[in-house]
Amino acid sequence: MHLDPAELAALRADAQEQAPELATLRHALHRVPELGLVLPQTQQLVLDALAPLGLEIHVSETMSAITAVLRGGQPGPAVLLRGDMDALPVTEDSAEPFASEHPGVMHACGHDLHTSGLVGAARLLAARRDRLAGSVVFMFQPGEEGPGGAQPMIEEGVLDAAGERVIAAYGLHVMSSILPAGLVAGRAGTMLAAADTVTVTVHGKGGHGSMPHLALDPVPVAAEIVLALQAMVTRQFDVFDPVVVTVGRIAAGTTDNVISSSAVIEATVRSFSEVVHHQVPDRLRRVCEGVAAAHGLTVTVDYRRGYPVTVNRPDEAERARELTTALFGEQGWYDAPQPIAGAEDFSYVLEQVPGAYLGLGATLPGSDPATAAYNHSPQARFADEALAVGPAVLAALAWDRLTQG
Repeated sequence: MHLDPAELAALRADAQEQAPELATLRHALHRVPELGLVLPQTQQLVLDALAPLGLEIHVSETMSAITAVLRGGQPGPAVLLRGDMDALPVTEDSAEPFASEHPGVMHACGHDLHTSGLVGAARLLAARRDRLAGSVVFMFQPGEEGPGGAQPMIEEGVLDAAGERVIAAYGLHVMSSILPAGLVAGRAGTMLAAADTVTVTVHGKGGHGSMPHLALDPVPVAAEIVLALQAMVTRQFDVFDPVVVTVGRIAAGTTDNVISSSAVIEATVRSFSEVVHHQVPDRLRRVCEGVAAAHGLTVTVDYRRGYPVTVNRPDEAERARELTTALFGEQGWYDAPQPIAGAEDFSYVLEQVPGAYLGLGATLPGSDPATAAYNHSPQARFADEALAVGPAVLAALAWDRLTQG
C-alpha cells in the first residue's frame, strides 16, 4: 500500500458523502434495465453523469460501450476500472419502489450498482486528478450476461485507451446475499470459474413404445450419459481442482408410447483452472460417445467455450486487502476461502493485464445473508449502502497503483 492514511480517510469520507446521489443514479438505472450489447437509455444516463467530470469520452459505434479516460496532473502509467451495465431477462418481483419499468427485464445481478459505483469512483478520482501520476480508464461495459461485451471492448482498444497499455485492472461484483452489505471479499488466484455450455444430441431410431427391441431408444442412453458425466467429474478430475457438470435440460419424444429418434441434453460446465478448462471437452466427448456406442447409438457433442477462469494476481489481491482494511478496518474484509462457481468476462481483461476482481456484499440491512434472495432471483434486492464502499475501494486501488508507478 502506497497511500497515506489521511488520504484514505478523506477518500472514505467523500465516498460516504456522495453515496446518496449515487443511489439516486442507481435507482434511475434500475428502472430502465436493458439487455445485451445495446443499452441506449442506460448509456445516456451514464453519459449525463460523467459529463461534469472533464473526462475524455469515447462511445463505441458497434455497441453501447463507454470508455472514459481521466488524465492525472502528473505523468505516469494507466490503470483500468470496470463496471458492467446490462440486465437480465427476469420479471422483477422485488417490491422495490424503483422496480423495473421494462416488462420481463430486471437488474437482478446488481449491475446498476456496478455502473453507478464506477461513476462514483470516477468522481472521487476526478476530484484528486492533480495528485494522480498517470491516467485512469473507466470501462463501462455492456453485455456481460451474454453475448459478452468485454472481449469486443478489448478488440476496440479499451486496454490502450489512455495511449498505452494499462498496467493493472480492477473490478468488483455485488452480492444480494451471502455477504453483509459493505463487506469486501477477495482471494489470490482463482476468484471465479470458467463457464462452458454443452449440447449432446443422442441419435437413435424411432419406433413403437411396445416394441423397443425394434428401435434404438435414445432416452435411456441419454439418462445413462447424465449419470456417467457425474462419475467423470469425480473420477477423472482432481477433487482439489474440480469440475461441475449440471444438466439443466433433457428433452425427447412427443408422447408416452412413441420412441423418439433423438434426445437432447443441455448442460453447463464449470472449472477452476485453465489446465482443466482445456481438458474437459475431450473427456466429456469421450464419455458421451462411449456410452452411446455401447448401446449401438451415436451422439453429436456441441461444446461451446464460455468465459475463462477469473484469476487474481496475488500481489493485487493483497493490495485490495490492505486498502480495504485501511479504509474500513479489519472487519471490512473477508478472505474468501474458495472460488465462486459463477463466471465473469472480466476474466478476458485479467488474462492480459494483472489485477483483481472482488466481491462486495449488498445484502439489505436487517436481512439474513444466508437466506436472502441471491443474484438472478426475481426477488433479489441490493443495498444502496454498498455504494459507500465500492467506489472508495475502486478509487483507492487505482490511486494506489498509480502512486506505486
